[in-house]
Amino acid sequence: MRNAKSKIKSREELQLLLAGAKRHGKRIVFANGCFDTLHVGHVRYLSSAKEQGDVLVVGVNADSSAGRLKGPGRPILNEHARAELVAALRDVDFVVLFEELNVEKLLEELRPDVHAKGTDYTAESVPERAVADRLGIRVAIVGDPKDHSTRALLDSIRKAPHD
Repeated sequence: MRNAKSKIKSREELQLLLAGAKRHGKRIVFANGCFDTLHVGHVRYLSSAKEQGDVLVVGVNADSSAGRLKGPGRPILNEHARAELVAALRDVDFVVLFEELNVEKLLEELRPDVHAKGTDYTAESVPERAVADRLGIRVAIVGDPKDHSTRALLDSIRKAPHD
């Protein structure tokens, strides 16, 4: 079994690895998120994303973009911890950190076959939809209904009685 850290790649490394995988007929799926305090909804999203192809690449927001997207006090875990947790999941083949607020540039660089987004999106509301369409990348809405969230988890922890 591979060490989780060995699945974390630079953008340049990934471009080479994915080009080789495509030459061998592998379908590349790309998913992304902040993954701040991993929960069951994340696991189901990534498992469902993996079903869309052969190689699952997960973009994890760097601390700078996660903070801008999630607000004060976030992320809870630093980018390296979040990337390693995501990489430790069986369905995940590679992880890449990114600082942008969306993954348009990563889609341009990596050219996956499928861009998987969670059920909090619709095909029309995916922020990178225009780029995916232009590049011929299929957008797939995957995972279970958005009944789980890091914000709700953190709220329940804050409200729990303390010893």
